[in-house]
Amino acid sequence: MPDKIRVIVTGVTGMVGEGVLHECLQHPAVEAVLIINRKPSGFSHPKLKEIVHEDFFNITSLAPQLEGYDGCFFCLGVTSLGKNEETYYRLTYTLTLHVAEVMSKASPQMAFCYISGSGTDSSENGRVMWARVKGKTENDLMKLPFRAVYAFRPGILYATKGAKNVPALYKFVSWLYPLLGPLIPSFAGTLAELGQAMIKVTMHGYGKKVLEVKDIRKVAKEY
Repeated sequence: MPDKIRVIVTGVTGMVGEGVLHECLQHPAVEAVLIINRKPSGFSHPKLKEIVHEDFFNITSLAPQLEGYDGCFFCLGVTSLGKNEETYYRLTYTLTLHVAEVMSKASPQMAFCYISGSGTDSSENGRVMWARVKGKTENDLMKLPFRAVYAFRPGILYATKGAKNVPALYKFVSWLYPLLGPLIPSFAGTLAELGQAMIKVTMHGYGKKVLEVKDIRKVAKEY
């Protein structure tokens, strides 16, 4: 891989995507960042280019603008709370696979990094609905003709300082992280570590396709 990379980031209007974007904009090896959103993000940076596109279930028309990128950091996602399996499947599996399929044709040389979650069920047969859907999403992404696909399974994440897209509930519990981090290091990490790990695997690869919290933190330390 070259010393400089160009990446696409989705979901930057959410806490995870914003944190990953922050790391990309700060990292000297990332020379260009394309973000795709349903509405303007409000972010501005010399490295940054933004596409506003409302329908993520049909991004085929964007294909020419997705060419020439080394990585995609797919941080777009929804909670399963309050959703039945059909709705969650459509918003998680169907949407993600469509976007990934278009990107794999436009930039097959890229590494596709997917934000999954700790506890994801790779067997696709477990009792927990969201874990089954995430597992199928991971499995089918791995079949696409990218240079590489990595599934990141973070647990509890500590937001980037100064982030604006932080859920209200998180603000009430964030003080716990300094306590939880040392107590449960295999389930707690920071968004800085997550973003750094994504950049690192895009540039240099990694021996595992599924990265649990301990893998994310290990790769980030080598950053």
